[in-house]
Amino acid sequence: MKIYTKTGDKGQTGLIGGRRVSKADARIDAYGTIDELNSWIGLLRNQSISIGTKELLKEIQDRLFTVGTELATDPQKAIHRTMPAILADDVTLLEQEMDTMDAALPQLRAFILPGGHDAVSFCHLARTVCRRAERLVTELMTDSPVDELVLQYLNRLSDYLFVLSRKIAQDLNVEEQVWKPRI
Repeated sequence: MKIYTKTGDKGQTGLIGGRRVSKADARIDAYGTIDELNSWIGLLRNQSISIGTKELLKEIQDRLFTVGTELATDPQKAIHRTMPAILADDVTLLEQEMDTMDAALPQLRAFILPGGHDAVSFCHLARTVCRRAERLVTELMTDSPVDELVLQYLNRLSDYLFVLSRKIAQDLNVEEQVWKPRI
């Protein structure tokens, strides 16, 4: 099977279920941003971070494929095959991981400037793309059905990525740069 089909040459793409839509459709923008997020997490996973974190990031990448599948499915068509889904346990796992990391981190008393190390910066880039994906899914939900757990998962994931950036900085002995606003 060839990777190119030429079916998108006129700015249209197919949803799971067969319907053709514009590549500028809100649904396409949302799952394209999930794909971008997945790529940033892959880059983060390639950094010098703990094996446990790498394994969890790989699981998150798997969940992001699940989110992408949800978003790429035509809500107007009944799909007669089993589709993966985000579960409440997926959200709970992120919450538990954040609680564990938070217990080892100094209390957050100010905004933190992204940076200090490539791994920390990649984490922040993934976090901001996740927030964008969350906004796009929220917008999509105003006109089209999307499983609410998808939005919850993205919300927790962006929080997780922020806490992870702090934990990675701590593990790498990188001093967090606190934002000091001009007055």
